[in-house]
Amino acid sequence: MNKLNLNSANASIDRWWRESIVPSLSDYVRVPNKSPAFDPEWEANGHMQRAAELLAAWCHSQPIAGMSVEIVKLPGRTPVLLCEIPASQPARVGETAGETVLLYGHFDKQPEFTGWAEGLSPWEPVIRDGKLYGRGGGDDGYAVFSSLAAIRVLQEQDLPHVRCVVLIEGCEESGSVDLPYYVEALAGRIGTPSLVVCLDAECGNYQQLWCTTSLRGLVLGTLSVQVLNEGVHSGSATGVAPSSFRILRTLLSRVEDEITGDLLVDELYSTIPAERQRQAEVAAAALGEQTFRKLPFAGKTQAVSNSPYELVLGNTWRPSLAVTGADGLPALGDAGNVLLPKVAVKLSIRLAPTADPAAAASALKRVLEDDPPYGAKVEFSVDMTGAGWDAPPMEPWLPESMQRASQQVFGRDAMYLGTGGGIPFIGMLARRFPQTQFLVTGVLGPQSNAHGPNEFLHLEYAARLTLCVASVLADHGQRGAQGGAT
Repeated sequence: MNKLNLNSANASIDRWWRESIVPSLSDYVRVPNKSPAFDPEWEANGHMQRAAELLAAWCHSQPIAGMSVEIVKLPGRTPVLLCEIPASQPARVGETAGETVLLYGHFDKQPEFTGWAEGLSPWEPVIRDGKLYGRGGGDDGYAVFSSLAAIRVLQEQDLPHVRCVVLIEGCEESGSVDLPYYVEALAGRIGTPSLVVCLDAECGNYQQLWCTTSLRGLVLGTLSVQVLNEGVHSGSATGVAPSSFRILRTLLSRVEDEITGDLLVDELYSTIPAERQRQAEVAAAALGEQTFRKLPFAGKTQAVSNSPYELVLGNTWRPSLAVTGADGLPALGDAGNVLLPKVAVKLSIRLAPTADPAAAASALKRVLEDDPPYGAKVEFSVDMTGAGWDAPPMEPWLPESMQRASQQVFGRDAMYLGTGGGIPFIGMLARRFPQTQFLVTGVLGPQSNAHGPNEFLHLEYAARLTLCVASVLADHGQRGAQGGAT
Protein backbone atom coordinates (compact mmCIF):
# COMPACT_ATOMS: atom_id res chain seq x y z
CA MET A 1 0.00 0.00 0.00
CA ASN A 2 1.30 3.45 -0.89
CA LYS A 3 2.21 5.75 2.00
CA LEU A 4 3.03 9.43 2.11
CA ASN A 5 6.80 9.91 2.00
CA LEU A 6 7.07 12.53 4.71
CA ASN A 7 10.65 13.55 4.00
CA SER A 8 9.89 14.19 0.35
CA ALA A 9 6.57 15.88 1.17
CA ASN A 10 8.25 18.08 3.76
CA ALA A 11 10.88 19.23 1.27
CA SER A 12 8.27 20.02 -1.37
CA ILE A 13 5.99 21.91 1.00
CA ASP A 14 8.90 23.91 2.41
CA ARG A 15 9.95 24.88 -1.09
CA TRP A 16 6.44 25.89 -2.14
CA TRP A 17 5.98 27.99 0.96
CA ARG A 18 9.32 29.73 0.47
CA GLU A 19 9.17 30.28 -3.28
CA SER A 20 5.46 30.70 -3.99
CA ILE A 21 3.18 30.91 -0.99
CA VAL A 22 4.95 33.53 1.12
CA PRO A 23 5.31 36.03 -1.76
CA SER A 24 1.64 35.66 -2.73
CA LEU A 25 0.50 35.74 0.87
CA SER A 26 2.50 38.94 1.36
CA ASP A 27 0.68 40.52 -1.58
CA TYR A 28 -2.60 39.45 0.00
CA VAL A 29 -1.69 41.13 3.31
CA ARG A 30 -1.36 44.43 1.42
CA VAL A 31 -5.03 44.37 0.38
CA PRO A 32 -7.26 46.15 2.98
CA ASN A 33 -10.28 43.97 2.28
CA LYS A 34 -12.05 44.53 5.57
CA SER A 35 -15.14 42.46 6.20
CA PRO A 36 -18.49 44.13 5.40
CA ALA A 37 -19.25 44.76 9.08
CA PHE A 38 -16.25 47.10 9.12
CA ASP A 39 -16.44 48.46 5.57
CA PRO A 40 -20.04 49.10 4.48
CA GLU A 41 -18.72 50.30 1.11
CA TRP A 42 -16.76 47.11 0.54
CA GLU A 43 -18.26 46.45 -2.89
CA ALA A 44 -17.63 49.96 -4.22
CA ASN A 45 -14.12 50.03 -2.78
CA GLY A 46 -13.24 46.84 -4.67
CA HIS A 47 -10.75 45.46 -2.15
CA MET A 48 -12.68 42.23 -1.60
CA GLN A 49 -12.78 41.46 -5.30
CA ARG A 50 -9.10 42.31 -5.65
CA ALA A 51 -8.19 39.92 -2.82
CA ALA A 52 -10.31 37.17 -4.37
CA GLU A 53 -8.66 37.67 -7.76
CA LEU A 54 -5.18 37.61 -6.20
CA LEU A 55 -5.88 34.28 -4.49
CA ALA A 56 -7.56 32.86 -7.59
CA ALA A 57 -4.54 33.76 -9.73
CA TRP A 58 -2.27 31.78 -7.41
CA CYS A 59 -4.69 28.84 -7.46
CA HIS A 60 -4.74 28.86 -11.28
CA SER A 61 -0.95 28.59 -11.29
CA GLN A 62 -0.89 25.36 -9.30
CA PRO A 63 -0.19 22.12 -11.22
CA ILE A 64 -3.08 20.17 -9.70
CA ALA A 65 -4.66 17.71 -12.11
CA GLY A 66 -8.20 18.51 -13.20
CA MET A 67 -8.65 21.48 -10.86
CA SER A 68 -11.15 24.20 -11.70
CA VAL A 69 -10.95 27.60 -10.01
CA GLU A 70 -13.82 30.07 -9.89
CA ILE A 71 -14.77 33.26 -8.08
CA VAL A 72 -18.51 32.92 -7.45
CA LYS A 73 -20.42 36.16 -6.83
CA LEU A 74 -24.09 36.34 -5.93
CA PRO A 75 -25.73 39.78 -6.29
CA GLY A 76 -25.04 41.96 -3.26
CA ARG A 77 -23.03 39.21 -1.55
CA THR A 78 -19.32 38.98 -0.83
CA PRO A 79 -17.61 36.61 -3.28
CA VAL A 80 -16.39 33.12 -2.53
CA LEU A 81 -13.43 31.33 -4.07
CA LEU A 82 -14.28 27.79 -5.15
CA CYS A 83 -11.75 25.18 -6.26
CA GLU A 84 -12.89 21.72 -7.36
CA ILE A 85 -10.41 18.85 -7.69
CA PRO A 86 -11.66 15.51 -9.03
CA ALA A 87 -10.78 12.28 -7.29
CA SER A 88 -7.39 10.97 -8.31
CA GLN A 89 -7.12 7.46 -9.74
CA PRO A 90 -10.78 6.64 -9.03
CA ALA A 91 -10.30 2.99 -9.86
CA ARG A 92 -7.96 2.72 -6.86
CA VAL A 93 -10.19 4.68 -4.52
CA GLY A 94 -12.90 2.06 -4.60
CA GLU A 95 -15.97 2.78 -2.50
CA THR A 96 -14.78 6.30 -1.63
CA ALA A 97 -14.89 7.41 -5.29
CA GLY A 98 -18.09 9.34 -4.66
CA GLU A 99 -16.85 10.99 -1.47
CA THR A 100 -15.94 14.64 -1.07
CA VAL A 101 -13.55 16.37 1.27
CA LEU A 102 -14.40 20.03 1.88
CA LEU A 103 -11.54 22.33 2.87
CA TYR A 104 -12.62 25.69 4.29
CA GLY A 105 -11.16 29.11 5.05
CA HIS A 106 -11.96 32.80 4.62
CA PHE A 107 -10.21 35.79 3.09
CA ASP A 108 -12.03 38.80 4.59
CA LYS A 109 -10.20 40.66 7.34
CA GLN A 110 -10.69 42.44 10.62
CA PRO A 111 -10.01 46.22 10.75
CA GLU A 112 -6.60 47.71 11.44
CA PHE A 113 -6.79 48.22 15.21
CA THR A 114 -4.20 50.36 17.01
CA GLY A 115 -0.95 49.62 18.82
CA TRP A 116 1.18 48.03 16.10
CA ALA A 117 4.84 47.86 17.10
CA GLU A 118 7.42 50.06 15.44
CA GLY A 119 8.16 48.83 11.94
CA LEU A 120 4.93 46.81 11.74
CA SER A 121 1.57 47.70 10.21
CA PRO A 122 -1.65 45.91 9.23
CA TRP A 123 -1.27 46.42 5.47
CA GLU A 124 2.47 46.09 4.89
CA PRO A 125 3.88 42.55 5.31
CA VAL A 126 7.02 42.16 7.39
CA ILE A 127 8.86 38.89 8.00
CA ARG A 128 10.61 38.91 11.36
CA ASP A 129 11.95 35.93 13.31
CA GLY A 130 10.15 33.45 11.07
CA LYS A 131 6.79 35.19 11.38
CA LEU A 132 4.84 37.02 8.68
CA TYR A 133 3.29 40.10 10.29
CA GLY A 134 0.25 41.84 8.86
CA ARG A 135 -3.52 41.65 8.90
CA GLY A 136 -5.10 38.46 7.62
CA GLY A 137 -2.10 36.22 7.03
CA GLY A 138 -2.97 33.84 9.85
CA ASP A 139 -6.67 34.72 10.02
CA ASP A 140 -7.21 33.30 7.49
CA GLY A 141 -5.41 34.06 4.24
CA TYR A 142 -3.06 31.09 4.48
CA ALA A 143 -5.93 28.56 4.31
CA VAL A 144 -6.26 28.30 0.54
CA PHE A 145 -2.48 27.99 0.13
CA SER A 146 -2.21 25.19 2.71
CA SER A 147 -5.24 23.38 1.31
CA LEU A 148 -3.95 23.22 -2.26
CA ALA A 149 -0.37 22.50 -1.20
CA ALA A 150 -1.60 19.47 0.79
CA ILE A 151 -3.52 18.15 -2.22
CA ARG A 152 -0.65 18.90 -4.59
CA VAL A 153 1.83 16.89 -2.55
CA LEU A 154 -0.46 13.82 -2.72
CA GLN A 155 -0.58 14.10 -6.49
CA GLU A 156 3.17 14.60 -6.63
CA GLN A 157 3.57 11.24 -4.87
CA ASP A 158 0.81 9.56 -6.92
CA LEU A 159 -1.30 8.89 -3.82
CA PRO A 160 -5.07 8.53 -4.10
CA HIS A 161 -7.41 11.16 -2.79
CA VAL A 162 -11.15 11.61 -3.04
CA ARG A 163 -12.81 14.55 -4.73
CA CYS A 164 -11.84 17.77 -2.95
CA VAL A 165 -13.65 21.11 -2.81
CA VAL A 166 -11.90 24.18 -1.42
CA LEU A 167 -14.33 26.89 -0.31
CA ILE A 168 -12.92 30.25 0.81
CA GLU A 169 -15.55 32.79 1.86
CA GLY A 170 -15.44 36.59 2.16
CA CYS A 171 -17.77 37.25 5.10
CA GLU A 172 -16.58 35.18 8.07
CA GLU A 173 -15.51 38.16 10.16
CA SER A 174 -19.05 39.54 9.77
CA GLY A 175 -20.69 36.37 11.04
CA SER A 176 -20.75 34.55 7.67
CA VAL A 177 -24.11 36.15 6.87
CA ASP A 178 -23.56 35.60 3.14
CA LEU A 179 -22.38 32.01 3.40
CA PRO A 180 -25.78 30.23 3.72
CA TYR A 181 -26.75 31.63 0.31
CA TYR A 182 -23.62 30.13 -1.25
CA VAL A 183 -23.99 26.80 0.54
CA GLU A 184 -27.48 26.59 -0.95
CA ALA A 185 -26.52 27.87 -4.41
CA LEU A 186 -23.49 25.55 -4.61
CA ALA A 187 -25.07 22.53 -2.92
CA GLY A 188 -24.72 20.36 -6.00
CA ARG A 189 -21.05 21.21 -6.38
CA ILE A 190 -20.19 20.89 -2.70
CA GLY A 191 -21.94 17.54 -2.41
CA THR A 192 -22.13 15.73 0.92
CA PRO A 193 -18.68 15.92 2.49
CA SER A 194 -17.46 12.91 4.42
CA LEU A 195 -14.69 15.07 5.90
CA VAL A 196 -14.41 18.81 6.49
CA VAL A 197 -10.99 20.35 7.05
CA CYS A 198 -11.34 23.83 8.55
CA LEU A 199 -8.15 25.89 8.79
CA ASP A 200 -9.56 28.86 10.74
CA ALA A 201 -8.98 27.74 14.32
CA GLU A 202 -6.38 27.98 17.05
CA CYS A 203 -3.38 25.99 18.21
CA GLY A 204 -2.30 25.83 21.84
CA ASN A 205 1.37 25.92 20.89
CA TYR A 206 3.54 25.56 17.80
CA GLN A 207 4.92 22.13 18.71
CA GLN A 208 2.09 19.73 17.81
CA LEU A 209 -1.15 19.28 15.90
CA TRP A 210 -4.21 20.77 17.59
CA CYS A 211 -7.78 19.76 16.84
CA THR A 212 -10.65 22.03 17.87
CA THR A 213 -13.45 20.08 19.53
CA SER A 214 -15.90 22.88 20.32
CA LEU A 215 -16.69 26.51 19.57
CA ARG A 216 -18.52 28.97 21.78
CA GLY A 217 -21.69 30.70 20.64
CA LEU A 218 -22.20 34.45 20.62
CA VAL A 219 -24.67 37.18 21.45
CA LEU A 220 -23.52 40.61 20.27
CA GLY A 221 -25.59 43.58 21.32
CA THR A 222 -25.72 47.23 22.37
CA LEU A 223 -26.85 48.29 25.84
CA SER A 224 -27.92 51.93 26.10
CA VAL A 225 -29.00 53.99 29.11
CA GLN A 226 -30.57 57.46 28.82
CA VAL A 227 -31.52 59.70 31.76
CA LEU A 228 -31.68 63.19 30.20
CA ASN A 229 -32.54 64.70 26.83
CA GLU A 230 -29.32 66.72 26.84
CA GLY A 231 -26.17 67.08 28.89
CA VAL A 232 -26.39 69.29 31.99
CA HIS A 233 -23.70 71.00 34.09
CA SER A 234 -22.65 68.47 36.70
CA GLY A 235 -22.83 71.08 39.44
CA SER A 236 -26.51 71.57 38.70
CA ALA A 237 -27.56 68.01 37.93
CA THR A 238 -25.60 65.63 40.19
CA GLY A 239 -27.40 64.72 43.35
CA VAL A 240 -30.69 65.24 41.55
CA ALA A 241 -30.53 63.20 38.35
CA PRO A 242 -29.03 59.68 38.42
CA SER A 243 -25.81 59.07 36.55
CA SER A 244 -26.34 57.19 33.29
CA PHE A 245 -22.98 55.51 33.81
CA ARG A 246 -23.92 54.33 37.32
CA ILE A 247 -27.11 52.80 35.98
CA LEU A 248 -25.07 51.10 33.27
CA ARG A 249 -22.80 49.60 35.93
CA THR A 250 -25.82 48.38 37.87
CA LEU A 251 -27.32 46.70 34.82
CA LEU A 252 -24.07 44.95 33.93
CA SER A 253 -23.96 43.55 37.46
CA ARG A 254 -27.23 41.78 36.71
CA VAL A 255 -25.39 39.79 34.05
CA GLU A 256 -21.87 39.48 35.44
CA ASP A 257 -20.39 39.16 38.92
CA GLU A 258 -17.93 42.05 38.87
CA ILE A 259 -15.65 40.31 41.38
CA THR A 260 -15.32 36.86 39.84
CA GLY A 261 -16.40 37.51 36.24
CA ASP A 262 -18.93 34.66 36.47
CA LEU A 263 -22.04 35.24 34.38
CA LEU A 264 -25.37 35.13 36.19
CA VAL A 265 -27.86 34.17 33.47
CA ASP A 266 -28.59 30.44 33.32
CA GLU A 267 -29.44 30.44 29.60
CA LEU A 268 -25.81 31.24 28.74
CA TYR A 269 -24.55 27.92 30.14
CA SER A 270 -24.63 24.26 29.12
CA THR A 271 -23.34 21.07 30.70
CA ILE A 272 -19.69 20.30 29.99
CA PRO A 273 -19.42 16.71 28.68
CA ALA A 274 -17.09 14.40 30.59
CA GLU A 275 -15.01 13.77 27.45
CA ARG A 276 -14.42 17.49 26.99
CA GLN A 277 -13.36 17.79 30.64
CA ARG A 278 -10.90 14.95 30.15
CA GLN A 279 -9.48 16.55 26.99
CA ALA A 280 -9.20 19.87 28.83
CA GLU A 281 -7.15 18.17 31.56
CA VAL A 282 -4.73 16.72 29.00
CA ALA A 283 -4.42 20.03 27.12
CA ALA A 284 -3.93 22.00 30.35
CA ALA A 285 -1.18 19.62 31.43
CA ALA A 286 0.57 20.09 28.07
CA LEU A 287 0.23 23.87 28.08
CA GLY A 288 0.84 24.64 31.74
CA GLU A 289 1.49 28.35 32.29
CA GLN A 290 1.23 28.96 28.56
CA THR A 291 -2.54 29.08 29.12
CA PHE A 292 -2.06 32.60 30.47
CA ARG A 293 1.48 33.59 29.48
CA LYS A 294 0.32 33.71 25.85
CA LEU A 295 -1.47 36.99 26.64
CA PRO A 296 0.25 40.42 26.86
CA PHE A 297 -0.77 41.25 30.43
CA ALA A 298 -0.03 44.81 31.52
CA GLY A 299 1.95 45.52 34.69
CA LYS A 300 1.15 43.03 37.44
CA THR A 301 -2.21 41.93 36.01
CA GLN A 302 -2.92 38.27 36.75
CA ALA A 303 -5.09 35.66 35.08
CA VAL A 304 -8.50 34.96 36.61
CA SER A 305 -7.27 31.61 37.96
CA ASN A 306 -4.00 29.90 38.83
CA SER A 307 -5.27 26.60 37.42
CA PRO A 308 -4.51 25.91 33.74
CA TYR A 309 -7.42 23.47 33.72
CA GLU A 310 -9.87 26.10 34.96
CA LEU A 311 -8.50 28.61 32.44
CA VAL A 312 -8.98 26.14 29.58
CA LEU A 313 -12.60 25.49 30.57
CA GLY A 314 -13.20 29.17 31.23
CA ASN A 315 -12.06 30.03 27.72
CA THR A 316 -13.86 27.21 25.92
CA TRP A 317 -16.99 25.98 27.74
CA ARG A 318 -18.01 28.72 30.16
CA PRO A 319 -19.76 31.91 29.06
CA SER A 320 -18.05 35.29 29.35
CA LEU A 321 -18.73 38.98 28.83
CA ALA A 322 -16.54 41.61 27.19
CA VAL A 323 -17.36 45.29 26.70
CA THR A 324 -15.84 46.04 23.29
CA GLY A 325 -16.93 49.61 22.57
CA ALA A 326 -18.72 52.66 23.98
CA ASP A 327 -20.63 55.75 22.86
CA GLY A 328 -21.52 58.83 24.88
CA LEU A 329 -18.22 59.00 26.74
CA PRO A 330 -16.20 61.99 25.47
CA ALA A 331 -12.48 61.64 24.96
CA LEU A 332 -10.53 62.76 28.04
CA GLY A 333 -9.45 65.96 26.38
CA ASP A 334 -13.08 66.83 25.63
CA ALA A 335 -14.57 65.83 28.97
CA GLY A 336 -16.22 68.87 30.54
CA ASN A 337 -18.12 69.02 33.83
CA VAL A 338 -21.31 67.62 32.31
CA LEU A 339 -23.65 64.91 33.52
CA LEU A 340 -23.85 62.61 30.52
CA PRO A 341 -27.38 62.22 29.17
CA LYS A 342 -26.84 58.86 27.49
CA VAL A 343 -24.20 56.15 27.41
CA ALA A 344 -24.10 52.95 25.39
CA VAL A 345 -21.74 50.00 25.31
CA LYS A 346 -21.22 47.13 22.90
CA LEU A 347 -21.45 43.77 24.66
CA SER A 348 -19.86 40.60 23.34
CA ILE A 349 -21.23 37.64 25.26
CA ARG A 350 -19.63 34.28 24.52
CA LEU A 351 -21.96 31.36 25.15
CA ALA A 352 -21.29 27.77 26.11
CA PRO A 353 -20.95 25.68 22.92
CA THR A 354 -24.34 23.97 23.17
CA ALA A 355 -26.33 26.89 24.64
CA ASP A 356 -29.30 28.13 22.60
CA PRO A 357 -28.34 31.58 21.26
CA ALA A 358 -31.96 32.69 20.75
CA ALA A 359 -32.88 31.77 24.32
CA ALA A 360 -29.71 33.43 25.58
CA ALA A 361 -30.45 36.67 23.72
CA SER A 362 -34.02 36.72 24.98
CA ALA A 363 -32.91 36.15 28.56
CA LEU A 364 -30.27 38.89 28.36
CA LYS A 365 -32.79 41.38 26.99
CA ARG A 366 -35.23 40.56 29.78
CA VAL A 367 -32.61 40.78 32.55
CA LEU A 368 -31.16 44.06 31.30
CA GLU A 369 -34.37 45.88 30.41
CA ASP A 370 -36.87 44.82 33.10
CA ASP A 371 -37.46 47.24 36.00
CA PRO A 372 -34.70 49.76 35.09
CA PRO A 373 -33.21 51.77 37.98
CA TYR A 374 -34.94 55.14 38.44
CA GLY A 375 -37.17 54.32 35.50
CA ALA A 376 -34.34 55.23 33.12
CA LYS A 377 -34.72 54.59 29.41
CA VAL A 378 -32.86 51.31 28.90
CA GLU A 379 -32.57 49.26 25.73
CA PHE A 380 -30.60 46.17 24.84
CA SER A 381 -30.62 45.69 21.08
CA VAL A 382 -29.33 42.36 19.80
CA ASP A 383 -27.05 42.89 16.80
CA MET A 384 -26.03 39.30 16.14
CA THR A 385 -26.38 35.80 17.53
CA GLY A 386 -24.42 32.71 16.64
CA ALA A 387 -24.71 29.09 17.67
CA GLY A 388 -21.74 27.28 19.11
CA TRP A 389 -20.66 23.78 18.18
CA ASP A 390 -19.58 20.57 19.85
CA ALA A 391 -17.85 18.12 17.54
CA PRO A 392 -19.62 14.84 16.77
CA PRO A 393 -17.95 11.56 17.74
CA MET A 394 -15.00 10.73 15.51
CA GLU A 395 -14.72 7.62 13.39
CA PRO A 396 -11.71 5.61 14.65
CA TRP A 397 -9.54 6.32 11.60
CA LEU A 398 -9.54 10.12 12.12
CA PRO A 399 -7.97 10.44 15.60
CA GLU A 400 -5.56 7.67 14.64
CA SER A 401 -4.59 9.64 11.55
CA MET A 402 -4.17 12.90 13.44
CA GLN A 403 -2.07 11.21 16.11
CA ARG A 404 0.14 9.61 13.47
CA ALA A 405 0.55 12.94 11.65
CA SER A 406 1.44 14.84 14.81
CA GLN A 407 3.93 12.22 15.94
CA GLN A 408 5.61 11.96 12.55
CA VAL A 409 5.72 15.71 11.85
CA PHE A 410 6.32 17.11 15.36
CA GLY A 411 7.30 14.11 17.46
CA ARG A 412 4.48 14.91 19.91
CA ASP A 413 0.90 13.78 20.48
CA ALA A 414 -2.08 15.42 18.79
CA MET A 415 -4.09 17.57 21.19
CA TYR A 416 -7.82 18.29 21.49
CA LEU A 417 -9.09 21.61 22.76
CA GLY A 418 -12.14 23.83 22.50
CA THR A 419 -11.89 27.34 21.09
CA GLY A 420 -13.17 30.46 22.80
CA GLY A 421 -14.44 32.06 19.62
CA GLY A 422 -16.75 30.88 16.89
CA ILE A 423 -16.66 29.81 13.25
CA PRO A 424 -20.23 30.13 11.93
CA PHE A 425 -19.55 27.87 8.96
CA ILE A 426 -18.81 24.85 11.15
CA GLY A 427 -22.12 24.88 13.00
CA MET A 428 -23.96 25.59 9.75
CA LEU A 429 -22.37 22.62 8.02
CA ALA A 430 -22.73 20.31 11.02
CA ARG A 431 -26.48 20.93 11.07
CA ARG A 432 -26.71 20.29 7.35
CA PHE A 433 -24.50 17.18 7.34
CA PRO A 434 -24.75 15.50 10.77
CA GLN A 435 -22.67 12.47 9.69
CA THR A 436 -19.69 14.54 8.50
CA GLN A 437 -16.33 14.21 10.22
CA PHE A 438 -14.43 17.39 11.14
CA LEU A 439 -10.78 18.29 11.40
CA VAL A 440 -10.88 21.86 12.70
CA THR A 441 -7.41 23.25 13.19
CA GLY A 442 -5.34 26.35 12.54
CA VAL A 443 -2.28 28.49 13.16
CA LEU A 444 -3.59 31.04 15.68
CA GLY A 445 -1.26 30.22 18.54
CA PRO A 446 0.40 32.16 21.37
CA GLN A 447 0.90 35.88 20.61
CA SER A 448 -0.39 35.52 17.04
CA ASN A 449 -3.01 38.12 18.03
CA ALA A 450 -5.62 37.80 15.31
CA HIS A 451 -7.97 40.83 15.30
CA GLY A 452 -5.47 42.89 17.31
CA PRO A 453 -2.16 44.63 16.66
CA ASN A 454 0.92 42.71 15.50
CA GLU A 455 -1.01 39.79 14.02
CA PHE A 456 1.39 37.20 12.62
CA LEU A 457 1.51 33.89 10.84
CA HIS A 458 4.11 31.47 12.23
CA LEU A 459 5.58 30.34 8.91
CA GLU A 460 7.28 27.13 10.02
CA TYR A 461 4.20 25.97 11.89
CA ALA A 462 1.97 26.77 8.90
CA ALA A 463 4.17 24.60 6.68
CA ARG A 464 4.18 21.76 9.24
CA LEU A 465 0.40 22.03 9.58
CA THR A 466 0.13 21.75 5.79
CA LEU A 467 2.10 18.52 6.00
CA CYS A 468 -0.22 17.20 8.72
CA VAL A 469 -3.27 17.97 6.57
CA ALA A 470 -1.64 16.16 3.65
CA SER A 471 -1.02 13.15 5.86
CA VAL A 472 -4.66 13.04 7.00
CA LEU A 473 -5.89 13.40 3.40
CA ALA A 474 -3.57 10.56 2.39
CA ASP A 475 -5.01 8.34 5.13
CA HIS A 476 -8.52 9.32 4.06
CA GLY A 477 -7.75 8.28 0.49
CA GLN A 478 -6.10 5.05 1.62
CA ARG A 479 -9.34 3.98 3.30
CA GLY A 480 -10.77 3.51 -0.18
CA ALA A 481 -7.67 1.75 -1.45
CA GLN A 482 -8.11 -0.75 1.40
CA GLY A 483 -11.73 -1.43 0.60
CA GLY A 484 -13.90 1.54 1.40
CA ALA A 485 -15.00 3.91 4.07
CA THR A 486 -15.57 2.96 7.68
